[in-house]
Amino acid sequence: MKKLLLGTALSLITISAASAETVTVVTSFPQDLTGPFKAAFEEAYPEHQLEVVNRNTNAAVAFLQETRQSNTTDIFWASAPDAFEVLKSENLLAKVEIAAEGIPDRIGSYPINDPDGYYYGFAASGYGIMYNTRYVEANELPIAREWEDLMRAEYNGHVAMSSPSRSGTTHLTVETLLQGDGWEEGWAKWKWISGNMNTVTERSFGVPDAVNSGSAGFGIVIDFFGLASKASGFPVELVYPSVTAIVPANIGIIENAPSPEGAKAFVEFVLSPEGQQVLLNPAIMRLPVNPEAYANAPEGFPNPFDEDFAPGAIVFDVDKSGARYNLVNSLFDVMITYRLDELRQAVAAVQRAEAIHADSGNEEALALIAEARSLIEALPITEEQSLDPAYAEVFQVARKTADTEVVGRQAEVEQEWDSFTVNNYRRARELAEQAASL
Repeated sequence: MKKLLLGTALSLITISAASAETVTVVTSFPQDLTGPFKAAFEEAYPEHQLEVVNRNTNAAVAFLQETRQSNTTDIFWASAPDAFEVLKSENLLAKVEIAAEGIPDRIGSYPINDPDGYYYGFAASGYGIMYNTRYVEANELPIAREWEDLMRAEYNGHVAMSSPSRSGTTHLTVETLLQGDGWEEGWAKWKWISGNMNTVTERSFGVPDAVNSGSAGFGIVIDFFGLASKASGFPVELVYPSVTAIVPANIGIIENAPSPEGAKAFVEFVLSPEGQQVLLNPAIMRLPVNPEAYANAPEGFPNPFDEDFAPGAIVFDVDKSGARYNLVNSLFDVMITYRLDELRQAVAAVQRAEAIHADSGNEEALALIAEARSLIEALPITEEQSLDPAYAEVFQVARKTADTEVVGRQAEVEQEWDSFTVNNYRRARELAEQAASL
């Protein structure tokens, strides 16, 4: 009799699982985040089963664009608001009325939800510097609290970052400095910081992994990487530089979703009080958009609704970011990712020359160093060009990998940029070496 009952129960479970509606989510988030949400959602809604497809942000956008005629995806879930703007502009997101209570309209000066109702903020994101406390102590390094700190020679070889073309969160970090400090100064900072890098990782996850393991001392990250690593016991801390952005990470339903009811149920679960609490899982540690969730947050956990949180946060212009999304990614790759060795050599040469002539008063050497610095910082285009729709639309190919083929006008422009960059870095190194010899 017991065997019969057990068999019946197992049969019912099997039938229930088989009859559950599949909700397919394409996301850039790691399993550490998606796993707890999947478990909690399926327990609350046994009639739905969550299928998670992991792709980096740019690859996910490209996938949704490529499959729009035979869409199999219900939800896009990622950190980058400008990626959602791209999908929205191409009519790839569905306008759906979502029930959510206790979530304010704004976080700081930034709207939490798309005003037109095509996507919703589920967590807040800040961008900063994560560092390994043991590494810092062992290498007798000061703590880098501002972006400018990472430009200094003492940090050479100690910094890790991912490429914005393969990480939507890194793209936001890059764009934050371009908006907060201005086009020319922002790019100058990224070049000097990048000259101190020991690696540009393929995925954003590679940066916290490098800092956690001690293969890098400092990592440029979205905040939850540092917060989750600390909660998991790694000897790391996170600081928000003065120039940062606090923007929502988002979730949206794809137009012509195969399982619209299940998709809506999942979005509403993520925004519910129960879903917001999942964000405080030690493996996740993301900032909820429901202020009431912070009553259960660990001591010292950042609260973006506090007046003292990131007082230097900029008003992030998502329209500007979205308009030049692929262009900025391409420019970073041409000047930094694929010319990292040349950039590091030029930066190191300048740093050596500056150390030699710190107190020399040698005007000839100082003039050569100044010229070398100008060559490193020089840009092949202006900000006005980056915001020209006719120019920006040339950049249609988003690199999924380093060997992604780029053709046509985009390839021509990138080759022009590359020649400009290589010649400048080479000449900068030569001038710095000449200065060092004086």
